[in-house]
Amino acid sequence: MSRTRSTGAKRDELYETAVGEHGRALDRLAAGYEADPEKRHDLRQDIHFQLWRSFELFDGRCSLKTWTFRVAHNTAVSYVNRERRTNAGLVSLEEIERTAPAGEPCEPDIDRGRALQLLGELIRQLKPLDRQIVISHLEEMDAAAIAEITGLSAANVGMKIHRIKNILSRRFLEEKRYA
Repeated sequence: MSRTRSTGAKRDELYETAVGEHGRALDRLAAGYEADPEKRHDLRQDIHFQLWRSFELFDGRCSLKTWTFRVAHNTAVSYVNRERRTNAGLVSLEEIERTAPAGEPCEPDIDRGRALQLLGELIRQLKPLDRQIVISHLEEMDAAAIAEITGLSAANVGMKIHRIKNILSRRFLEEKRYA
């Protein structure tokens, strides 16, 4: 019984530490997966519950940050897959790239609020793995950390980040032209 208490206490402590250090990033992660505020709240609750549960298995072979984001992304991907049954609007990087207009690069003249809104809309259109990569990159994780979370190679992650940045840049330019 004392072992259960110490395991439970350790789980609670790890959870508190993870949320204290990465709670705001987890909120942004949920926003990257769900636009609707009510559904986003449910997703956040699910992420926190799954994170708390997961610390029963945490063995320290990776950093607390990596573990936290791996659990959060896996929970969000499961959520997206459940939602996909009712919404079939996710697209691959290749599809976004094909529809993005080619043009001369210029400095977009778009207000910050609209830029963040557009970025969120574009991110939520991505398939879960690409979404996971871009959200992690926006949380200032390097390619090696993202690779550890996703299971991809660091080189593959770097290539995907580069492609996503180019696609998003072109989309922002398109927004400017039609605004």
